[in-house]
Formats: sequence, C-alpha cells, structure tokens
Amino acid sequence: MANSKPSDSRSGLKTNPALLKNSNADIDPIDHQNKSKEKDQIVGLNNKFVDFIEKVRRLEEQNKVLETRLKILLEQESYEGKINEIVDELSNNLQRQIDGLELDRQKLLSELDRTQSDVDHNKKVYEGEIQAKTDAENEFVVTKKDMDDTYLHKVDVELELEELTSELDFLKRGYDEEIKELQSQVQNDTVVLAVDNARVLDMNEVIDQVKAQYEDMAARGREEAEHWHQKRINDISNEAGKHEQDLREVRKEIAELQRHIQRLNSEIDALRRQKENLGKAITDAEHNGEHAREDAKAQIRLLEGALKKAKQDMARQVREYQELMNLKLALDIEIATYRKLLEGEEMRLAENNRAPWRNPANQMDDQPQSKRGQDLHKATPPAPSNKTPKKTVLIKTIETKDGKVISESSHISEE
Repeated sequence: MANSKPSDSRSGLKTNPALLKNSNADIDPIDHQNKSKEKDQIVGLNNKFVDFIEKVRRLEEQNKVLETRLKILLEQESYEGKINEIVDELSNNLQRQIDGLELDRQKLLSELDRTQSDVDHNKKVYEGEIQAKTDAENEFVVTKKDMDDTYLHKVDVELELEELTSELDFLKRGYDEEIKELQSQVQNDTVVLAVDNARVLDMNEVIDQVKAQYEDMAARGREEAEHWHQKRINDISNEAGKHEQDLREVRKEIAELQRHIQRLNSEIDALRRQKENLGKAITDAEHNGEHAREDAKAQIRLLEGALKKAKQDMARQVREYQELMNLKLALDIEIATYRKLLEGEEMRLAENNRAPWRNPANQMDDQPQSKRGQDLHKATPPAPSNKTPKKTVLIKTIETKDGKVISESSHISEE
C-alpha cells in the first residue's frame, strides 16, 4: 500500500507515498496478539487432530488384534459358561441377605414392642405418680386449710383470752370499787349506829370476810379461766405442732414425688428417643431391604436376559454346527465319489499302458479312415458325464433345554 497510487482521475491531487508509508507502517499489537493466539489455537487443533488420527489408527490395530484373537478363540474348543450356577449363587446370596434383613426387621420389631411395653408401663407408673402427687397436693391444701383454721382459732382464742383478761381486770376493779363502797357504807352505818344506838359494832371483820370471799371467788375464776385458756393454748400448740410436722412430711413427700416425677420424665424422654431411633432404624432397614430387593430383582432380570441370550446364541451355534456337519458329510461323500472315479480312471489308464506299444501316427496312417476314427474314440478317455451325482445328506437333530442336551437323532437322505 505504500507504493499504491490514487485511482481517482477526477481529483488532480497527487498522494505522497512517504506520508502513506508513515501512516500505515504501525501495526495494532492487539490484532497481532489475537492473530498469534489464533495461530497457536490452529496449531494446537492440528496437533490434537494428528493425535486423534494416531489414536484411531492404534485402535484399529488393536481391533484387528482382538479380531484375530477372537477368531483363534472361536476356532478353539467352545467354553461352556456357568451362567446358571452364577445366577443361582447370586440368587442365593441375595436371598440370604433378604433373610438377614428380615431377621433384623423381626428383631427390631420385637425390640420396639418391648420398648413400647416399657413405655406403657412407665406411662402407667407416671400417671400413678401424677395421681399420687395430685392427691398429696389436695391433702396438702386440706391440711393447709386446717392449719389456717387452727391458726385463726388460735388467734380467736388469744383475742378471747385478752378479752377475758380485760374483763377480769374490769371485774376486779369493779369488785374493788364495790368493796370501797361497802367500806364507806359500813363506816357511815357505824357512825349512825353509834349516834343512834350508842353501841359499838365491829364491821371490819364483816368487811374482811366479804372481801376475802370476793377475792377467793375472783381468784378461783381467774385461776379457772387461766387454766382453761392455758389448756386451750396447749391443745392449740400441740395441734399446730402436729400439723406443722404433718406439713413438713407432706412437703418432704411432695419433694420426693417431684424428684421421682423428674426421673420418670427423663426415663420417658430417653425411651421416646430410643423409640424414635428404633423406628428410624426400622424405616432405614425396610428402605434398604426394598432397595436391595429391587437391585436383586434388576440383577436377576439382567442375568435372565443374559441367560436367555446365551441360550439363543447356543442354539444358533448348535444349528450352525449341524449345518457345518451336514456340509462336511456331503463334502466327504462327494470327495469319496470323486476318489472312486479317479481310482477307476487310473486303473483304466494302467490297463491301456499294459497293451503293446505302437506309434499311433503310423497306425492311423495304415488303417482306413473309419477305423482310425474308432481307434481315436477308444484312445480318448471318456469325458465326464454332465449328470449331477447324487448327494447324501446326514441330518442330525439335537434337542436342548437350559443348555443341556435332551435328545439326539440323525438320518441320511439323498438329493
């Protein structure tokens, strides 16, 4: 392009080649790199193609070697496969596996039943403990109510005691006031009597007797009240102590029942987890058993198909063998026939060679033409007849079943 000239004749301008050369001399490095990559890829693809061709050639050679080996093996004695034994062995192994899985399933089911019975037993025990706990709680509520009633009664008795004490104090003050009033009345009466009757009366003794009687009555009432209240307080204290002891025992029993319930809950959770694990194991075993059974059935179907194909191939080979044997027998008979014909021709030629030797040309010249023709006809060996010889065919019938020969028969026919 540096030496190119403008082709437009209408423009009268001339192009400077140097400018064109300088403007087009630079090559894009990216384009150059892409071309180099394409070139490398083409070289790599060519190498791969050559390797592929070499691999194809090598495989063809291996195929020829294998065909030669197959031909040699086919020419050798045929090997009778033990497909039935293999199928039976595989079936027996699969049946043993299925039986083992069934035994494992029965064991897991029995263990599941045993675990279920344990769970039911523990559930009944748990329900009994829950009922005992409920009864204990109810008894505790009743006992607490009785204790509350007893405490309220104690409070009422204490209030009554305080009321009686205050009443006793009130009565005591009242008695004191009455005594004072009687003493004042006695003194007044003494004064009056002293004035009116002018006699001396000793009222101190009477007052002391009355006072002693009232004090004795007050002391006995106070003592009886204190004794009654003390007895009542002692009874209430004893009942409260008894109820408190019962309450402590009930609380102890409730704590023991709670611990037992927690232990039973933990055992039930463990048994539930064990049951879930056993159920999962049974499910997995059944799934694996079904999968193994399906695989075994698929393998049995494949082996049955292979066995059927092998039987068909064996029957085809037997038919081909029979055809080859019939062809061989026919060829043997034909060879024997030709051998006999050749032997007869050799004997005839030997007999002709024993006759006196003469020059056939002179004899033919001396004899007349008709005689010469007859002699020539005698000397010429007879041409082989165009009549087709009869073929003896041996037909051999072999009946097989499952790869075993059941019956075998043969007969000869002429064609």
